[in-house]
Amino acid sequence: MSHAVRTQVAVTPQANEDIRRLDAGTKNAVGDFVRRLRADRSNRALRLAPLRKAGGNGRLFLATLDGTRMGLLLETEENRFSLLAVRVGPTARDELARLTVEINTVSGGVELVDQSEVSANVVAMPARPQPGHCAGAGESPAGEGATTAVEATGRPPAAETAPESGGSPSPLPVPLFARFEDEDLIGLGVIASLLPALRRITDSRQLAAVLGHNLPGLTRDVLLALHDGMKPDDVRRHITSQWEAEDEVDPHDWARAARRPVSQVSTEDAAVLDALGDSFDAWRLFLHPEQQRLATMSFKGSAKVTGGPGTGKTVVALHRVRHLVAQLPPGQNRPVLLTTYNTNLAADLKQRLRQLGGDALLRRVDVRSVDQLAREVVEQHPSAVLGTPLRDEEAMGLWHTVCAAAGVFDYDADFLDSEFKHVILAQDCGTARAYFRAERRGRGVLQRTDRSQVWELVEAYRAHLAGPPRRTTYALIADEAARIEERRMARAAEQARYKEEHGGIDLIHREAGSGMWLKPRYRHIVVDEAQDLSASHWRMLRAMVAPGPDDIFLVGDAHQRIYSHQVVLGRLGINARGRASRRLTLNYRTTREILGSAQGLVRGENFDDLDDRPDTLDGYRSVLSGLAPQYWRAPDWETEMRAIATLLKERHERYGTPYAAMAVSVPDKAAASQLAYALADKPFQIPVSEIGRDGPPDIDTVRIGTLHRFKGLEFQRVFLAGVSEGLVPHQRIEGFRLSQPARYRQEEQRARSLLFVAATRARDELVVTWHGKASRYLPEHADRDAGRATSLLTDDGPPSGSAAA
Repeated sequence: MSHAVRTQVAVTPQANEDIRRLDAGTKNAVGDFVRRLRADRSNRALRLAPLRKAGGNGRLFLATLDGTRMGLLLETEENRFSLLAVRVGPTARDELARLTVEINTVSGGVELVDQSEVSANVVAMPARPQPGHCAGAGESPAGEGATTAVEATGRPPAAETAPESGGSPSPLPVPLFARFEDEDLIGLGVIASLLPALRRITDSRQLAAVLGHNLPGLTRDVLLALHDGMKPDDVRRHITSQWEAEDEVDPHDWARAARRPVSQVSTEDAAVLDALGDSFDAWRLFLHPEQQRLATMSFKGSAKVTGGPGTGKTVVALHRVRHLVAQLPPGQNRPVLLTTYNTNLAADLKQRLRQLGGDALLRRVDVRSVDQLAREVVEQHPSAVLGTPLRDEEAMGLWHTVCAAAGVFDYDADFLDSEFKHVILAQDCGTARAYFRAERRGRGVLQRTDRSQVWELVEAYRAHLAGPPRRTTYALIADEAARIEERRMARAAEQARYKEEHGGIDLIHREAGSGMWLKPRYRHIVVDEAQDLSASHWRMLRAMVAPGPDDIFLVGDAHQRIYSHQVVLGRLGINARGRASRRLTLNYRTTREILGSAQGLVRGENFDDLDDRPDTLDGYRSVLSGLAPQYWRAPDWETEMRAIATLLKERHERYGTPYAAMAVSVPDKAAASQLAYALADKPFQIPVSEIGRDGPPDIDTVRIGTLHRFKGLEFQRVFLAGVSEGLVPHQRIEGFRLSQPARYRQEEQRARSLLFVAATRARDELVVTWHGKASRYLPEHADRDAGRATSLLTDDGPPSGSAAA
């Protein structure tokens, strides 16, 4: 009895883009076809028609999926296919047949270009053909398979002219990429078959039209960077190097090319089929080559990934978790920890991890916020007495009480709370002497007499917490959890040494006497939003996993630090330097226009790399294009709120934007409450909800929240309201400009980071409003280009100029 051989099917990133744009019926047709092909490729009902060979070991096939729906397949090995493209309509066969397919010599991936689509968007220029070459820019290269690099057409020099009828010669437009040689472009990663059409692109409109077509990712990224003025050496360093194949690329080895991660959105058949569902998220599928490497490579110890907003750091962390779990021996425990700085983000990570790997993956992973984890450690310890945790406002109020009782008013509550968390607890200062010796890097000078007084206030603060009733703070819980875990790790290390010295004898009595707390809690720890964890958090995490291969993997960005947790990981036993420290630079969420403005908010500030080295946003970029940010100025807060309401209603009623796809960020809670009331009240009656600790509610309302609350979220349209001088940054920091310059710089940087985070939550549109004088953080042209908010409040006022649907 014969059995049909199951066929492997992979989907390329470009085919995935095709599928995502298609209707549900076509997605179902593709899914049904893939299932039948997997089951038995010899099934005649599949209607696979050979098209042509593709080099040494590749063959192209046309497949009729369903009616007028067709796909282009590449077979590279027996019973192994890659879906390259999908087309629909009466011309689908012709469209697929003329696609140019080749292997990128840089990435080693399978790529394709629709020459007719590209050429249709390029105005033909007179070209001086090279000797012996007469192919037009729109032709499909001749030859079997059309899979190798094509010879580029000539390019007219800048001074070349063409006569006009009855007039003097006028200069021909200069191609945008005329200054780059073919070999340089190909070396950077541009797909070779695009060069003839590329030589005829003379303006940004043509380039945008070409890039809007389904081009290979590396080609699109390189061309945009060059067009934006990035130097070729910087393109090679920030872009090309991240796509480079780890092995030598043979442009004729299609089998090897098809197996490279860059050529497929997934290597798992189940994931391929899931990808055809309407609700499937793109982040689950294709990983950028650098992301793929970071998610799957082995490190000798800890590893660190930094990068600006939207660069996919969380995506890398989730795929890293899946990779680590795949390496585990069978079991029922959870030896991998995935953690972040708050409960809401931890819940989101858990949901996304379930999407990525299902319940089977979740059964091996402990997902929780770092404060939740710390609290459980303390609660489970037999000798610990927890107390009721205070909210942040209550903790600050207690500092005021302590200062008033002591009659000391030289230090404000913010300073004392920060000194307690980031110096005393961070450096485990258990005595006044230890505090006197503590380093206060970046915090200015504090004389011994001042430290003595601060220590007395800290002691009084601790005494008030001791009660009755007994109270505590999350910072103290983290500190106590770190101590508990450090003691446990020390006992585990001591027993391991003892066993080794005694030849590995099973010391039953010794183990029983230790309460069995003899192993680290986890084998691997993955941390998201690492920049917002405190030193106490890191001490606890370091003690939860033994130093060794792939022990701690963290992702974060100091440019998005919204708290004052500035730590040096190397001093806490987490060494992730050199090869173990990587940067991501490609933004997948925010348009280039918004990103450029957002970067200006933090330009000139000095940021760290979550260690003791500087970090920048060099090479940080986006390949998405959209609307330029809008600016609106108002004479007062009341007018600004009414203008925001008008803009929100316009985007909802005129452009169909759901209310839930829009959000307004404000400087403080009072402004959030005032704006929520103004929007909900007559005459606007816009449904609104405030973003709380648990994130935005799952209903169709405009979200309103403080800058802090926007961390980890994203929206189609984001409004930054109240960006006025005196509010952003708050005028209270001016009191530190002369008296505490170090603190002033720290507060300035944090305010810029908060605004930067909120601005980069926008996908399609960013609107900035203010009343009075614009914040000094905004670009110089903002006030000049701003519209008058009062013009929006008249019946016949001008439209806002929004153009996004």
